[in-house]
Amino acid sequence: ALVEGCAEACPKAMILIISNPVNSTVPIAAEVLRRRGCYDPRRVMGVTTLDVTRAKTFVAAAKGLSPEQVHVNVVGGHAGKTILPLLSQTGLALGPEEVRALTHRIMFGGDEVVQAKAGAGSATL
Repeated sequence: ALVEGCAEACPKAMILIISNPVNSTVPIAAEVLRRRGCYDPRRVMGVTTLDVTRAKTFVAAAKGLSPEQVHVNVVGGHAGKTILPLLSQTGLALGPEEVRALTHRIMFGGDEVVQAKAGAGSATL
């Protein structure tokens, strides 16, 4: 209903979706806009800043740094195996095992939070 309202009231609006699951919500919104005749792939996107924040936090902790000192690009989707941290671009010395462990933790950090919060959500950490 929300995307239909956007299509009707402001068909050229930029729509940024942060609601989980982003990987599924964005295509649904795109299809609604397509059916309304106003779909523009440059105007509909998913926001996955949380993955970058988690990546910076986890890498910083592993290297004894502040998250503000770390730069980690994260590409892909916003669901487990679709999250891809580009650890080779951090400029930090990371061994193969460290890369493997960090990649897994970044990809599945949301699961870690859900467990810590006893199923009450994954929006923090």
